[in-house]
Amino acid sequence: MMGKSQLAEELVKELLARSKMLTVVESCTGGLFADAVVHVPSASKVFWGAFVTYTASAKAAMLGVDTVDRFGAVSRETALSMAKKAIERSDADLSIAITGIAGPDGDGTNTPVGTVWIALARKGEEADDASSAEVFHFSGSRNEVRESATCKALEKAIAILSDERYP
Repeated sequence: MMGKSQLAEELVKELLARSKMLTVVESCTGGLFADAVVHVPSASKVFWGAFVTYTASAKAAMLGVDTVDRFGAVSRETALSMAKKAIERSDADLSIAITGIAGPDGDGTNTPVGTVWIALARKGEEADDASSAEVFHFSGSRNEVRESATCKALEKAIAILSDERYP
């Protein structure tokens, strides 16, 4: 299994090969994804920037996400909204959103610590065709959950770029 640095290098390579621009919306990872990407030379050619929306109010203020009250901050609906809103507010072709509970404490809901939703959205396609979300359950310390979520998000972004249906 590749580490975070290797995954970030692979992602930048894939983005460069396809002349695609990426943005990320991070909640529980708190900027780890963006940090991994900007460590890679030439990232400035393919990385539009990041939104770190750590709180529900930040998700609403920075992106206009309005799903938290209805579905919770750690939900498929919120992750998809984050990814879609990032596409709308950037010049990126692809966005990835990460929202979850890293711990050590929960968020007051029944959602277990280690639950993370990762969503992707693509510019210029109908919402259902252009976006997807998946839930993951990571274990370990707070920082281990954050690292695992970051690596999984990097893997998901690489996978969508490697898909032949995504030119």
